This record gives sequence, C-alpha cells and structure tokens, in this order.
Amino acid sequence: MAGTEEQARLLIVDDEQDLRTGLERMLSRRLPQVRLSSVGDGRQALELLQREEVDLLLLDILMPGMSGLEVLEEVRRQEPDLTVVLMTAYGSIEMAVDAMRRGAWDFITKPFDLENLERVLNKGLERGLLLRENRNLRQRVRENCGDRELIGQSRPMQRLWNSIQTTARTDYPVLIRGESGTGKELVARSIHAQSQRVGKPLVMINCPAIPEHLLESELFGYHRGAFTGADRDHEGLFVEADGGTICLDEIGDISVAMQTKLLRVLQEQVIRPLGASSARRVDVRVIASTNRDLEQQMRERSFREDLYYRLNVVTLRTPTLGEIREDIPLLADHFVRQICRELSLPVKRCVPETLSVLMARPWPGNVRELQNVMRRAVMFCPSEEIRPQDLFAAGETAPRQTISWAPETVTPYKDARERMLEDFTEQYIGQVLACTGGNVSQAARLSGLTRAALQKIMRRRNITSAEFRG
Repeated sequence: MAGTEEQARLLIVDDEQDLRTGLERMLSRRLPQVRLSSVGDGRQALELLQREEVDLLLLDILMPGMSGLEVLEEVRRQEPDLTVVLMTAYGSIEMAVDAMRRGAWDFITKPFDLENLERVLNKGLERGLLLRENRNLRQRVRENCGDRELIGQSRPMQRLWNSIQTTARTDYPVLIRGESGTGKELVARSIHAQSQRVGKPLVMINCPAIPEHLLESELFGYHRGAFTGADRDHEGLFVEADGGTICLDEIGDISVAMQTKLLRVLQEQVIRPLGASSARRVDVRVIASTNRDLEQQMRERSFREDLYYRLNVVTLRTPTLGEIREDIPLLADHFVRQICRELSLPVKRCVPETLSVLMARPWPGNVRELQNVMRRAVMFCPSEEIRPQDLFAAGETAPRQTISWAPETVTPYKDARERMLEDFTEQYIGQVLACTGGNVSQAARLSGLTRAALQKIMRRRNITSAEFRG
C-alpha cells in the first residue's frame, strides 16, 4: 500500500474493551490493508466521524448511553453514504429487519463466525471505498465543470465543449444537429456567451411554434399598413438581435419560401420588412439547430441546398444520453440540486442503487427526459435520499428490460446491487483510460485520484492500461 490515503478505513464501536482489542488484533492479521480504529461508545464514534473519513462502521447495537440504533440514525443524517454493519449478541430476525430498515448495510451476531465476519467486512469495505472513490470523482468533475451549463466529462462532451470554444472565437454561421432533448439550445447559448457578441442580444426562436403566415413578419418586421391589422411599425426579431446572435431552432421545419428569405439574410446581411420600400442592414450571427435529416430533405427538395451549405460552415453535433451514459450520475446530481433550489427544499441525493438504475435504463428522450424524471423524483421522494422506487410517480412504472431467468439463476438482491456498483466503476475507469489512450498518470489526474489509487482499482477489476493504447 502506497500510503494511508488509499487505505480502506474501518471503525469499530463497542463498549467492551476486550472485544475491541481482540477484534483489532484479529482483523489486523486478516485484513492487513485496512486502517483500523476503535472507540467505546456512540458519542465518541460520532465525534471521530466529524474529524475523519471512514469507509465502514462496525457498530454494536446494545451499548450504555447511546444505543447502536441511535448512533445509526445520527450517522444516516450526517454521513448518508457510510456503510454500517451492526453486531449484537442477541440477534433476531426482527432486529435484523429493523436494522436494515433504518439504513444498516448488514447485520452479524456474536460470537462471530470468523469466515463470515471477514466476508461481510471485505464486501462492506469494498463498497465503502468504492463510494468514496465515486464521491471524489464526482467532486473533481464538478470542479472541472465550473459554472458551465453544459454538464459532462465524457469524451463526446469534452469534444463538444472544445468545439464550442473554437467556434465561439469565430463569427461564422453554425448548424447544431442532434436528437430532441440533447441540449442544442444550451450549445447555442454557450457559443454566444463565449463570443465577442456576449454583451449583445441573444434571440432564441422556436420556428415551428410560429405559424407559417406570421413567421416572416415576426422575423423581418413590417411597416404600418403592410396588411390588415398592421396599425404600427414592428421591427422584427432580426433587428432585435442586431449586433448579437439569433438562434433559429428546428430550422428544418420551415417552408422552402421562408428558407429563400433566410438565405438572402445570410448572404447579404440585409432584411426587408413587409411593406418597406428599402432593405435594412443588420449585423447578426446566425445559429440554426435541427433534429431532422437535412440531407434527406434536400433529396426530397424540401430543404434548399444553398441554404444548407450557407449554414453548414460549422456543424456541431450534440450526443445522445446513451452515448454519454457515464455522465448520468453527474447530470442527475446537477438536476437534483437545481430542482431543490427551485422548490426551496433541503438538498437531496441519489443513493448508488438509484444511479445504477438511471445508468441501466434507455433514454429515448435524452437529457430532457432525465431532467423530468429527476424533477418528479425530487417532488415525490419523502426523504433526503432518492431511491429507485422514487424515480416514478404514483401510477407510473419504470421501463423494464425483459430478461428471462430460471429460478435457480436468480442472484440475491444484495449481490446484484454490489455488482451494479462495481460495473459503474469499471465502466467509468474504462472510459477515462480510453480518453487518455491508456495513460494511467493522465487518467488519474482527470479522475482526481492518485496514481496508486487508480492502479488499485484497475487491479481489483483486472483492467490493464495496454487494452486502451492505440
């Protein structure tokens, strides 16, 4: 072990001094990689948890003063991620069920079966260390993201972010392509915010939302008397955006006639309001977005080729949520915090099992669908921990994968849950290594881990850097 910062940390809490001493002596031989400490009562344990980070708490239930169950409740408030294993000499099924209901991870009885004790502690420490590693990863990602609205550290999102920064330094037209719900509007806003036009207007237009017979007058304006009901001059949205940026959302949905008028604006930077005798020059950067197949529309002659090539100077593509699945924990955390602020609620958090469910399910509606699911979860979740059953409102059911299992192949719930957590970490580390071409030192810096800690995770999961080298 390179140093104590990578060690798993176990705290034993029991009022019997001899038992604590015996446990420490025995566990130091069986679990030499673990840093052990012990205290004699619940209040000492809570004070130590305020000062130090612990991965697993081995806690006696029946103690004078503050009982183990009372300590457990306080721990759940202060350190909801902490893995807690309860122990007692007076075990019963009822007590075990009550302990698990209160948030304990597992339950063992005295006198100990040493093989079973070691197995439970090893699994609990693995879980605790994994949660700590994931917390550190997410914290580092949040720091790297800063105040950006676009959230994500996956390779596709990094490529998109780099393209936005490069594009923002130019004044070329931009075409943003991607499925519905992938954040095309956020990309447009980010381009404007980093451009030299940032102090000028940004005008967002949802083209299909404006009736075809009104779209021209809304975009280019009109003079008084241009048509029935035009009792005053109206400047239009291009004039409103003068000096700044205009974003035409879903440009693939507008008519060919309107496309022709837009082409003139792009070519000449002039507009002619309805009823005007002369054109007016405007200085506007045009960003367009669409979820349509424009190439197919050109073959069908429902989208002009010359407009396509005018817009297609710079093309950015927003990835689907399925392509950035490793960003889901970060996005879910961002949405939960954002929604809690909107609703003036205490900050809630997703437990690891919830993140596993979110990462495993399909997302046809992409990030927008994830945001809506998290909004419902925050609203309907009765506690500060969002669990899988909180993800769907009353009357709704989660989309399910259809899997046929024979009774003899069903995995116990706890083992399946742990496997999903392990799969998440393995997928994340694989993505980071793929991003760096197998460079372990660079991957460690990106993920916020020491090189030794990353190598330990790789060894536990039989991951080698050679797999990711070009």
